Amino acid sequence: MNIPQHIVLFPDGNRRWAKNKGKKPFDGHLAGYKNLLKFGEWCKKKGVKVLTAFGFSTENWKRSDQEVKYLMKLFEIGLLQSLKKFKKDNVKVKIIGQKEKLPKSLQRVIKKIESETANHKDLHLNLAVSYGGKWDILQAVKKIIEEKVPAENINEEMFDQYLSTAGLVKPDLIIRAGGEMRLSNFVLWQAAYSELYFSPKLWPDFNEKDLDLAIEEFDLRQRRFGK
Repeated sequence: MNIPQHIVLFPDGNRRWAKNKGKKPFDGHLAGYKNLLKFGEWCKKKGVKVLTAFGFSTENWKRSDQEVKYLMKLFEIGLLQSLKKFKKDNVKVKIIGQKEKLPKSLQRVIKKIESETANHKDLHLNLAVSYGGKWDILQAVKKIIEEKVPAENINEEMFDQYLSTAGLVKPDLIIRAGGEMRLSNFVLWQAAYSELYFSPKLWPDFNEKDLDLAIEEFDLRQRRFGK
């Protein structure tokens, strides 16, 4: 079977899942985070090398202060509690997005996690926090301008190296749970030739069999890249 080397994940539907079960939205976010950790294990077991997961978008800052604070604390506590497992499973963790906008305590945790997992090889986990596809493109453009790169030297391959995902293979498969069918301003440049897979399942209900179905569908597709 043709296994995607880089999977992008939209873990969508946490709040709807909680509402359907008569729970608080925060319970849905917690269940979603726990399922993301499981998803990483499944990917690693199947031979996936890179997983990029949407955690918090640039647009999510518009949510209530209470929800934003909860999510920031969830990232902070969740990452710290998961560090031992990341080390055990040889997972490299990187946070992509506007790190400078995050709470200082979370920034410190991110530095610790990234430093202590930097040499791990079995799975590269990108967690997108305060990330947006348009932001990623704009920050790349700004860096290129700051470095005064001559226009004749700018091409797609060079531009790739200024994005948050620099050095990684491009996404092969994008999986979105929750029934929505759009990219929602995520990895816009990187997704140019990615295969898209949409699942009606709300994220906390998404299981390993659902991942198998997505990979089986990916295996059946013919990727021509415009040829």
